[in-house]
Amino acid sequence: MSGNLEWNKIFGAGLATVFTILVVQQASGFVYATKAPEKMGYAVEIPEGGAEGGAEAVLPPDWGTLIPVADLAAGEAAFARCQACHTINAGGANGIGPNLYGVVGRAVAGHAGFAYSDAMVAHQAEDPTWSLDALDQFITAPARYVSGTNMSFAGLRDTESRVNLIAWMMSQGSGGYAVPAPDPARQPGAAGAAVEGGADTTGAPIDGAAGQPNIETPAAPPASDSAPVGG
Repeated sequence: MSGNLEWNKIFGAGLATVFTILVVQQASGFVYATKAPEKMGYAVEIPEGGAEGGAEAVLPPDWGTLIPVADLAAGEAAFARCQACHTINAGGANGIGPNLYGVVGRAVAGHAGFAYSDAMVAHQAEDPTWSLDALDQFITAPARYVSGTNMSFAGLRDTESRVNLIAWMMSQGSGGYAVPAPDPARQPGAAGAAVEGGADTTGAPIDGAAGQPNIETPAAPPASDSAPVGG
């Protein structure tokens, strides 16, 4: 008799355990029940005007405003990265790149005695002279400005540094080059009107010999600039 009672206790405990598990499962399902969303996916906030609504046109430098106030000392310091390939003194020898004395306003690929790359010679058809805009675009990204160039210079992206550098280079033999008048269309604020219509730093030579690294940059034709002198 006692044996049957013992088995009844064991059987009862087993039933109680099963019952407890079922109760816990039901309760968990009720507490943690999930509700399917009405629409699948995630909502993404998009600013008014679309993804491109805040873009601003990048204006070329307003030389008439910037050249007179450029920091020539900073420009000379920036030229230090070019000295491994260029000289800029009057009558200076060519290096890996041509001598740059009087380069502002000089004919592209026009320095006597220097063997220019084929890419730079071909670029004469797009940019006959080194205007301020041409130099600015070239120094920004040489390989993009002169397609196929052998130039290894990565480019100088900072606008203020380029303006200072070009202003200092202009002071080295290009004093006769006429700086254009200030252009309101290139000044801050003018970019807004242009939006609707669509809007590195290692030394290397500015025009290089074939087969050698040089500073050459595929070109948008330079914007209006003052007329070049000599070259």
